[in-house]
Amino acid sequence: MIAAVILSAGESSRMGRPKALLPIDGQTFIEKIVGALRQAGLENIVVILGHNAEAMRQKIAHLPVTLVVNPDYKAGQLSSLQVAVRHLATDENCRAMLVHLVDHPYIDAGLVNLLIRRFEDSGKPIAVPRFHGKRGHPVIFARSLFDELLNAPIDQGAKAVVNAHRNETLEIDTEDEGITLDIDTPELYRQHVKGE
Repeated sequence: MIAAVILSAGESSRMGRPKALLPIDGQTFIEKIVGALRQAGLENIVVILGHNAEAMRQKIAHLPVTLVVNPDYKAGQLSSLQVAVRHLATDENCRAMLVHLVDHPYIDAGLVNLLIRRFEDSGKPIAVPRFHGKRGHPVIFARSLFDELLNAPIDQGAKAVVNAHRNETLEIDTEDEGITLDIDTPELYRQHVKGE
């Protein structure tokens, strides 16, 4: 089983309000992401919360996801990923995790399907989509890398693990620019979501 992880623990300081709850296409960022992951056949979806976790928990309680809180969210994104790894490592059926970021709302179920299929066929430990040479999200990590992710340098994040396995990483080219669109400021939100 491949589990999905949505990292949504940050303070959204540049945005000024929780990115997970920003409206897009008649729903919120997190609803759109969860919908795409479910459409792609992923049933085990874990959302990592941190800043204002209790308030967030109440606002997204209707979603078919498991909510896990990172009490150390201020330590950065890797700390949230490590919370997810620890949570998933207890499930022997989990052979990989697909990691997505809550500020990347343009996620396509078809691309997720392709990524999973190609990852499983390749036998490689990492799969990442690429738009015109630029890597994006979601990224799949095999269970064999869980320990490395837990021991990665906090200042380098998961990139340290990806770089260490550069030659074993499956890159999947796509014309879907959404994999690289990181909506983390009001300006980017207005530009890409509202079309202003």
